[in-house]
Amino acid sequence: MKTILVKKRRVLEPEEFLSLLHKTPVISAVKSTEALEQQLETASGIVFILFGDILSIPATVARIKDAGKIAMVHLDLIEGLSAREIAVDFLWENTRADGILSTKANLIKHAKLLGFVTIQRFFVLDSMALLNIEKQFPLDYADAVEILPGVMPKIINKIAHITKKPVIAGGLISDREDIQNALKAGAIAVSSSNLEILRMEN
Repeated sequence: MKTILVKKRRVLEPEEFLSLLHKTPVISAVKSTEALEQQLETASGIVFILFGDILSIPATVARIKDAGKIAMVHLDLIEGLSAREIAVDFLWENTRADGILSTKANLIKHAKLLGFVTIQRFFVLDSMALLNIEKQFPLDYADAVEILPGVMPKIINKIAHITKKPVIAGGLISDREDIQNALKAGAIAVSSSNLEILRMEN
């Protein structure tokens, strides 16, 4: 197994992260090693890592950081990492990741206390899910929230008004119209794995 030397961490400030979102509002969401190299060639300055395992994640993060981009790890999707605080500690100690995404509030809180930029992810599948999301606000430890699917302008607008956190729309973003609708509805940015969208935006 190849050993990855972890360079000294530079802590990313939330204000810096949000400023970058304003400048390049389309985030690259990477789902495979094959897609990573192609998506690193796009102008997107932020990469959401939606794949990998405990062995590969240090190298994946290192590749993104070496390309001069912000690396955000979706902790829930990394095989071999549990939904416990120790998993956040592992990322902090063994990678140069700038932040994490998770649906789990306890992991978001722990990550924020360590110094990560944090994004709480929500799936809005029905009215009950929306109600449950509203009960969790104000989300003190999240720097931003991501709403999936991201093609629901009315829901994005409602959540943007309820929470004081920046809203990111993700999932099912398929063309420029979807991006424009999400941003007009109040999202600060969108995330997409669609290479064509990433190439024509930002």
